[in-house]
Amino acid sequence: MADINAETCRQRSALTSVGSNPAAEAAASVSPALISFMELFYFAYRNFTGDADAVLERYGFGRAHHRVLHFVHRNPGLKVAELLDILKITKQSLARVLKDLREKGFIEQRPGPADLRERRLHLTSKGVRLTDKLTELQVRRIASALEVAGAEADEVTRRFLLAMIEPHQRGQVENLVRWADRPTAGGDSAAT
Repeated sequence: MADINAETCRQRSALTSVGSNPAAEAAASVSPALISFMELFYFAYRNFTGDADAVLERYGFGRAHHRVLHFVHRNPGLKVAELLDILKITKQSLARVLKDLREKGFIEQRPGPADLRERRLHLTSKGVRLTDKLTELQVRRIASALEVAGAEADEVTRRFLLAMIEPHQRGQVENLVRWADRPTAGGDSAAT
Protein backbone atom coordinates (compact mmCIF):
# COMPACT_ATOMS: atom_id res chain seq x y z
CA MET A 1 0.00 0.00 0.00
CA ALA A 2 2.82 2.41 0.87
CA ASP A 3 4.46 1.65 -2.49
CA ILE A 4 1.26 2.57 -4.33
CA ASN A 5 0.87 5.79 -2.29
CA ALA A 6 4.47 6.78 -2.99
CA GLU A 7 3.95 5.97 -6.68
CA THR A 8 0.77 8.07 -6.72
CA CYS A 9 2.66 11.06 -5.27
CA ARG A 10 5.39 10.67 -7.91
CA GLN A 11 2.73 10.53 -10.64
CA ARG A 12 0.98 13.66 -9.41
CA SER A 13 4.29 15.46 -9.38
CA ALA A 14 5.09 14.23 -12.89
CA LEU A 15 1.65 15.24 -14.17
CA THR A 16 1.95 18.78 -12.82
CA SER A 17 5.40 19.28 -14.37
CA VAL A 18 4.50 18.03 -17.84
CA GLY A 19 6.54 19.47 -20.70
CA SER A 20 5.87 19.99 -24.39
CA ASN A 21 3.67 16.92 -24.98
CA PRO A 22 1.43 16.65 -21.91
CA ALA A 23 -0.70 13.75 -23.16
CA ALA A 24 2.25 11.56 -24.09
CA GLU A 25 4.16 12.32 -20.91
CA ALA A 26 1.09 11.77 -18.73
CA ALA A 27 0.33 8.42 -20.38
CA ALA A 28 3.93 7.30 -20.00
CA SER A 29 4.00 8.17 -16.29
CA VAL A 30 0.83 6.34 -15.25
CA SER A 31 1.53 3.45 -12.91
CA PRO A 32 0.44 0.01 -14.11
CA ALA A 33 -0.83 -0.62 -10.56
CA LEU A 34 -3.17 2.39 -10.80
CA ILE A 35 -4.36 1.29 -14.24
CA SER A 36 -5.17 -2.09 -12.68
CA PHE A 37 -7.19 -0.35 -9.95
CA MET A 38 -9.03 1.62 -12.61
CA GLU A 39 -9.86 -1.57 -14.49
CA LEU A 40 -10.97 -3.32 -11.29
CA PHE A 41 -13.23 -0.35 -10.59
CA TYR A 42 -14.84 -0.75 -14.04
CA PHE A 43 -15.45 -4.47 -13.53
CA ALA A 44 -16.71 -4.03 -9.96
CA TYR A 45 -19.13 -1.33 -11.14
CA ARG A 46 -20.28 -3.53 -14.01
CA ASN A 47 -21.18 -6.33 -11.60
CA PHE A 48 -22.61 -3.98 -8.97
CA THR A 49 -24.99 -2.42 -11.48
CA GLY A 50 -25.57 -5.62 -13.45
CA ASP A 51 -27.61 -7.26 -10.70
CA ALA A 52 -30.03 -4.33 -10.62
CA ASP A 53 -29.94 -3.77 -14.39
CA ALA A 54 -31.37 -7.25 -14.99
CA VAL A 55 -34.36 -6.47 -12.76
CA LEU A 56 -34.84 -2.95 -14.14
CA GLU A 57 -34.87 -4.25 -17.71
CA ARG A 58 -38.05 -6.25 -16.96
CA TYR A 59 -39.82 -2.94 -16.33
CA GLY A 60 -38.27 -1.09 -19.26
CA PHE A 61 -36.21 1.01 -16.83
CA GLY A 62 -32.55 1.95 -16.73
CA ARG A 63 -30.05 3.24 -14.21
CA ALA A 64 -31.51 6.75 -14.17
CA HIS A 65 -34.84 5.27 -13.05
CA HIS A 66 -33.00 3.33 -10.36
CA ARG A 67 -31.24 6.43 -9.02
CA VAL A 68 -34.51 8.36 -8.87
CA LEU A 69 -36.25 5.50 -7.08
CA HIS A 70 -33.37 5.16 -4.62
CA PHE A 71 -33.09 8.80 -3.62
CA VAL A 72 -36.85 9.36 -3.41
CA HIS A 73 -37.15 6.22 -1.27
CA ARG A 74 -34.41 7.46 1.06
CA ASN A 75 -35.86 11.00 1.13
CA PRO A 76 -39.67 10.87 0.88
CA GLY A 77 -41.11 14.24 -0.08
CA LEU A 78 -37.97 15.26 -1.94
CA LYS A 79 -38.52 18.29 -4.18
CA VAL A 80 -37.86 17.90 -7.89
CA ALA A 81 -35.26 20.70 -7.65
CA GLU A 82 -33.46 18.86 -4.83
CA LEU A 83 -33.41 15.66 -6.86
CA LEU A 84 -31.94 17.53 -9.82
CA ASP A 85 -29.18 18.80 -7.54
CA ILE A 86 -28.43 15.30 -6.24
CA LEU A 87 -28.40 13.58 -9.62
CA LYS A 88 -26.72 16.37 -11.61
CA ILE A 89 -28.85 15.70 -14.69
CA THR A 90 -30.90 18.01 -16.89
CA LYS A 91 -34.53 18.87 -16.21
CA GLN A 92 -35.44 17.19 -19.50
CA SER A 93 -33.75 13.92 -18.53
CA LEU A 94 -35.39 13.89 -15.13
CA ALA A 95 -38.78 14.77 -16.62
CA ARG A 96 -38.62 11.73 -18.94
CA VAL A 97 -37.65 9.40 -16.10
CA LEU A 98 -40.32 10.78 -13.75
CA LYS A 99 -42.93 10.46 -16.50
CA ASP A 100 -42.06 6.76 -16.95
CA LEU A 101 -42.14 6.10 -13.22
CA ARG A 102 -45.44 7.97 -12.72
CA GLU A 103 -47.17 6.35 -15.69
CA LYS A 104 -46.18 2.87 -14.53
CA GLY A 105 -47.29 3.57 -10.95
CA PHE A 106 -43.93 3.59 -9.14
CA ILE A 107 -43.80 7.22 -8.06
CA GLU A 108 -46.22 10.05 -7.41
CA GLN A 109 -45.95 13.79 -7.12
CA ARG A 110 -47.76 15.58 -4.33
CA PRO A 111 -48.00 19.28 -3.57
CA GLY A 112 -45.79 20.63 -0.79
CA PRO A 113 -47.33 21.10 2.65
CA ALA A 114 -46.71 24.86 2.76
CA ASP A 115 -46.50 25.69 -0.94
CA LEU A 116 -48.94 23.87 -3.18
CA ARG A 117 -46.83 24.76 -6.25
CA GLU A 118 -43.98 22.55 -5.00
CA ARG A 119 -43.78 19.10 -6.47
CA ARG A 120 -42.83 16.60 -3.77
CA LEU A 121 -41.89 13.09 -4.81
CA HIS A 122 -43.03 9.91 -3.06
CA LEU A 123 -42.81 6.25 -3.97
CA THR A 124 -45.98 4.24 -4.25
CA SER A 125 -46.09 0.84 -2.52
CA LYS A 126 -45.14 -0.67 -5.90
CA GLY A 127 -42.14 1.69 -6.06
CA VAL A 128 -41.08 0.78 -2.52
CA ARG A 129 -41.17 -2.95 -3.32
CA LEU A 130 -39.04 -2.52 -6.46
CA THR A 131 -36.55 -0.23 -4.74
CA ASP A 132 -36.22 -2.58 -1.76
CA LYS A 133 -35.53 -5.47 -4.14
CA LEU A 134 -32.82 -3.50 -6.00
CA THR A 135 -31.26 -2.34 -2.73
CA GLU A 136 -31.18 -5.89 -1.39
CA LEU A 137 -29.31 -7.12 -4.48
CA GLN A 138 -26.69 -4.40 -4.30
CA VAL A 139 -26.28 -4.46 -0.52
CA ARG A 140 -25.78 -8.22 -0.64
CA ARG A 141 -22.95 -7.77 -3.17
CA ILE A 142 -21.30 -5.04 -1.07
CA ALA A 143 -21.61 -7.06 2.16
CA SER A 144 -20.05 -10.08 0.49
CA ALA A 145 -17.18 -8.02 -0.92
CA LEU A 146 -16.47 -6.37 2.45
CA GLU A 147 -16.47 -9.77 4.14
CA VAL A 148 -13.98 -11.14 1.62
CA ALA A 149 -11.82 -7.99 1.91
CA GLY A 150 -11.41 -8.56 5.64
CA ALA A 151 -11.24 -6.59 8.85
CA GLU A 152 -11.59 -2.82 8.62
CA ALA A 153 -12.38 -3.00 4.89
CA ASP A 154 -15.58 -1.06 5.52
CA GLU A 155 -13.76 2.00 6.88
CA VAL A 156 -11.02 1.91 4.23
CA THR A 157 -13.65 1.52 1.50
CA ARG A 158 -15.70 4.40 2.89
CA ARG A 159 -12.64 6.68 2.91
CA PHE A 160 -11.66 5.57 -0.61
CA LEU A 161 -15.12 6.17 -2.07
CA LEU A 162 -15.39 9.59 -0.44
CA ALA A 163 -11.95 10.47 -1.79
CA MET A 164 -13.16 9.59 -5.31
CA ILE A 165 -15.78 12.35 -5.03
CA GLU A 166 -14.83 15.90 -6.00
CA PRO A 167 -13.72 17.74 -2.84
CA HIS A 168 -16.36 20.49 -3.22
CA GLN A 169 -19.11 17.82 -3.42
CA ARG A 170 -18.05 15.66 -0.45
CA GLY A 171 -19.98 17.66 2.14
CA GLN A 172 -23.23 17.36 0.17
CA VAL A 173 -22.68 13.63 -0.32
CA GLU A 174 -21.87 13.07 3.36
CA ASN A 175 -25.10 14.87 4.27
CA LEU A 176 -27.10 12.62 1.91
CA VAL A 177 -25.52 9.35 3.00
CA ARG A 178 -26.89 7.95 6.22
CA TRP A 179 -23.94 6.27 7.87
CA ALA A 180 -24.93 3.37 10.11
CA ASP A 181 -22.55 4.55 12.84
CA ARG A 182 -23.46 8.25 12.70
CA PRO A 183 -26.25 9.50 14.99
CA THR A 184 -29.17 11.21 13.35
CA ALA A 185 -30.74 14.46 14.51
CA GLY A 186 -33.01 12.44 16.81
CA GLY A 187 -30.04 10.73 18.44
CA ASP A 188 -30.73 7.28 16.97
CA SER A 189 -28.40 5.45 14.64
CA ALA A 190 -29.49 5.91 11.07
CA ALA A 191 -30.68 2.87 9.22
CA THR A 192 -28.93 1.80 6.08
